[in-house]
Amino acid sequence: MTPVAFKAWRKGLGLKQKDAAEKLGLKKRVIQYYEKGARGGKDVDIPKTVELACFALSMGVEGYDGKVLPGVAEVAKPREPFE
Repeated sequence: MTPVAFKAWRKGLGLKQKDAAEKLGLKKRVIQYYEKGARGGKDVDIPKTVELACFALSMGVEGYDGKVLPGVAEVAKPREPFE
C-alpha cells in the first residue's frame, strides 16, 4: 500500500487521522508517517498487517474474535493438486 493509497483509504471512509489511528490501534503520528511515506528523512513502509486491517475496516469489520465465518472454511481449504 502506497502513502497515496493509504491517505485515499482514510479519506474515502471519511476518517480524520485521529479516527484512523484509533480504529487501527496506532498513534496519530504513525498515520502521519504512513501518509507522508517518511520519518526523519527515511522511508516508511506500511506493514501488510496495517494494509489488511484497512481492507477489513473498508468491509465493515471492526474487530475479529478468531472464529471462522460460515462458508469461509470451505474457501480456505487447500485444493487438490492437478494431475
